[in-house]
Amino acid sequence: MAADSEPESEVFEITDFTTASEWERFISKIEEVLNDWKLIGISSGKPLDKGIFTTGTWEEKSDEISFADFKFSVTHHYLVQEPSDKDGKEELGEDALPLPMQDLLCMNNDFPPRAHCLVRWYGLREFVVIAPAANNDAVVSESKCNLLLSSISIALGNTGCQVPLFVQIHHKWRRMYVGECQGPGVRTDFEMVHLRKVPSQYTHLSGLLDIFRTKIGCPLTPLPPVNIAIRLTFVLQDWQQYFWPQQPPDIDALVGGEVGGLEFGKLPFGACEDPISELHLATTWPHLVEGIIVDNDVYSDLDPLQAPQWSVRVRKADNPQCLLGDFLTEFFKLCRRKESTDEILGRSAFDEEGKEVADISHALSKLTEPAPVPIPKLSVTNMVHSAKKKIRKHRGVDESPLSNDVLNTILLFLFPDAADKLAEVFECRASTSAGNNPPPENEDYNLFSHFKSAPSDSLTYKLALCLCMINFYHGGVKGVAHLWQEFVLEMRYRWENNYLIPGLANGSPDLRCCLLHQKLQMLNCCIERKKARDEGKRGNMCDRSPGGASGDGAKGGDHSGDNPDKEKEFGKSWESWSDSEEEFFECLSDTEDLKGNGQENGKKGAKEPVNLKPEGRLHPHGKLMLLHPGEPLYVPITQEPAPMTEDLLEEQSEVLAKLGTSAEGAHLRARMQSACLLSDMESFKAANPGCCLEDFVRWYSPRDYIEEEVVDEKGNKVIRGELSARMKIPSNMWVEAWETAKPVPARRQKRLFDDTREAEKVLHYLAVQKPADLARHLLPCIIHAAVLKVKEEEAVEDISSVKKIIKQIISHSSKVLRFPSPEDKKLEEIIAQIMSVEAIIARARSLKAKFGVEKCENEEEKEDLQRFVNSLLEQPEVSVVGAGRGPAGSIIHKLFVNAQRVPAVPPLEEELRRSGSQEERRQGLQSEFPPPTGREVILRTSVPRPAPYSKALPQRMYSVLTREDFRLAGAFSADTTFF
Repeated sequence: MAADSEPESEVFEITDFTTASEWERFISKIEEVLNDWKLIGISSGKPLDKGIFTTGTWEEKSDEISFADFKFSVTHHYLVQEPSDKDGKEELGEDALPLPMQDLLCMNNDFPPRAHCLVRWYGLREFVVIAPAANNDAVVSESKCNLLLSSISIALGNTGCQVPLFVQIHHKWRRMYVGECQGPGVRTDFEMVHLRKVPSQYTHLSGLLDIFRTKIGCPLTPLPPVNIAIRLTFVLQDWQQYFWPQQPPDIDALVGGEVGGLEFGKLPFGACEDPISELHLATTWPHLVEGIIVDNDVYSDLDPLQAPQWSVRVRKADNPQCLLGDFLTEFFKLCRRKESTDEILGRSAFDEEGKEVADISHALSKLTEPAPVPIPKLSVTNMVHSAKKKIRKHRGVDESPLSNDVLNTILLFLFPDAADKLAEVFECRASTSAGNNPPPENEDYNLFSHFKSAPSDSLTYKLALCLCMINFYHGGVKGVAHLWQEFVLEMRYRWENNYLIPGLANGSPDLRCCLLHQKLQMLNCCIERKKARDEGKRGNMCDRSPGGASGDGAKGGDHSGDNPDKEKEFGKSWESWSDSEEEFFECLSDTEDLKGNGQENGKKGAKEPVNLKPEGRLHPHGKLMLLHPGEPLYVPITQEPAPMTEDLLEEQSEVLAKLGTSAEGAHLRARMQSACLLSDMESFKAANPGCCLEDFVRWYSPRDYIEEEVVDEKGNKVIRGELSARMKIPSNMWVEAWETAKPVPARRQKRLFDDTREAEKVLHYLAVQKPADLARHLLPCIIHAAVLKVKEEEAVEDISSVKKIIKQIISHSSKVLRFPSPEDKKLEEIIAQIMSVEAIIARARSLKAKFGVEKCENEEEKEDLQRFVNSLLEQPEVSVVGAGRGPAGSIIHKLFVNAQRVPAVPPLEEELRRSGSQEERRQGLQSEFPPPTGREVILRTSVPRPAPYSKALPQRMYSVLTREDFRLAGAFSADTTFF
């Protein structure tokens, strides 16, 4: 029984060889990717044009595959080319080599200045790279490398793909690749050697030729000639004869009239260090044949001056310190500060001793008292004396962030009218200093409307520049807070003493400008109204007759819009009637009877009683007559509409929106919006006793009065008119306002614009601004100034790439700054763009100085040098016309010669130098140039491998030798038809 049970206890293990292994799955995935990217079959294309690797467009596609748990990224790199003719494939015979193999022998694109390393080493236009997906992963062991090579070899054979396939091995920083390319009956193996220390026998051409011959193992004798391309690279780091001349300007010198290289009121510009760190000269021998040149361990024919091709590239200093960029960056940092002005300068530094800060209601009550206000002579000393006195009570004299001299100079720059100490002289100049005549309309001047900043000749713009300079050179945020406090004190001083603010355009606030500029314009409007009212008190105390107003009528304009430019003039004329400020509020007793009559009449009919005395007439309105009394229609003196800043408009719109959509809300909204209409109606009634609504509409809104020619009972043609349909709607706002309106001249009405209240609101708004708020308000002005400065400097250098970047900056800034609170990240992007432009212009100037462009007397050579310098800035590498014998080449040669003339070295160092490297000894005869920093050699030939009767196939080896790096990259082809 035991014997019978033995067979049953045996376990049979069956291995299913039809199941795919991980390796087979990996190969299958590679084939899938190659199929998806349509890289299967014969590759066709035209021969490569010269320089196409640099000027053409390179693209890449990526995918991810895995070998078990190890992930690889597959990337297809290719040069975008125009599709070739359909007949191209038919022309290719069966014996035609794959395109990548043809590219190995192409000599049009050796040493491209900017390309993938495999493009530089092998000259390929298309290839696929398989590399570990994670940066820290690496294929190090030899067995894994061979497994990957086997995988790509099988995948290429299965798919018929003729695009080279590479695998990245070892750590990524070493840039080690092995690969393969297959065609019909041919195969190319891509191999690589990378060493830290250079074997001495491979530092020269003869040693590299020995390696190449040994590797290809050609059985033919004699060997076919080897084509050679050599490039030696020399680096110039020491600009001994050129010291970067620009020093940061010193603001202390501005009191004496100079600020280094900086004109006061303008932003500085330029680099404080040399923005060009190195110059790389590449001397190239593109077409050499073995035997015509000697380069061994004893002697070399490779004289850089005799090289047929020179090319130059410059290495730029990383983030050179530039003045304009530093100014912008430091000013932008202010936006992130949290402290208030009082916290920075010391709590209550500007308060009087023993008194608390009064709120705005106390300020209003104090200002509306009828006590006379003395008007002292205007001078810088008067502006700042009281403030300085109060500051010094809380700190020592020397602790003020800004000295008197600096502060006075800045205030004189901001307020040039303060230089006139006689008030009478100032009065004569007030009109010219208050409203600047805008310069001719041009693109640069109108930038403020794109950036929402302020005009470049305005006070706000100048203030921004001064604060930016103070922040950078004098006390930082403390200096900014100090100057701002002085500025606010000056604004109050001008308001209280009726001095118009210079550097602001006349009229209502310009909504295209920043809010701070609008606030200053609003304050100027208030000063203008107050000044006109105060002058009216003094000048017209004895003459109050209505004829005085009509006498000024020649200055006025028609409120219907015929002369909009004159609107302000008749606005002033009504103010001159006022003999006291309180008349606006306490004049009811004089007109009670008149208003009563008007109210009764308003209920009875549309006409006003003709026995009223006309008041507030400006001038007759052409030939128009009143419809019923038949007297001439007079244009009344009206109040101007209240000027508004954007925050007030927003506040008003919010109030109106909150009224809702109900009938009552809509009615209340209409009443609020018709305050100006009601005032004009009252003025019209006072100027035209006995008038009706139709008369008012004919003047105020002529399109709403429709006139038609009709035939009367007697058969005569007469013109009859009537109100438009919208004016006849029941409960029309115009009809209601007309019935409500009393015949009150503008001088007796309540003011539509309370300049006292609005001025105090503006002054309070200015006083509570923190330095961070101020910086936010003025940052558009600083960016505006920076763009203008960059445009001005670029016009001198004329660099096409900079012009494009400036246009991008303007476009980007206009989108970002249009919003009230732009994001910090977007503002930083704008500042970074401006800094990059400044660095480019600084580099251009540095190169012009080094190449002596301005000193060149020959105009033709000067233009050539200028083009050469501009090309160095815009292109990765620039060919030198005439190599070492051209104008640019001779200058480069002199630069290297001067750098080689080092001072006498101590004997020990001299001895060490003599026993230096072999390279230095071989270069002894060419002491004008230092030993080359890099040596690149490309060897090419076409020989049959592996047998003498095999097809002649391309062979290529690239070598690069630097001080700490040696690399050989070989592509060796073999005929596989019988092997």
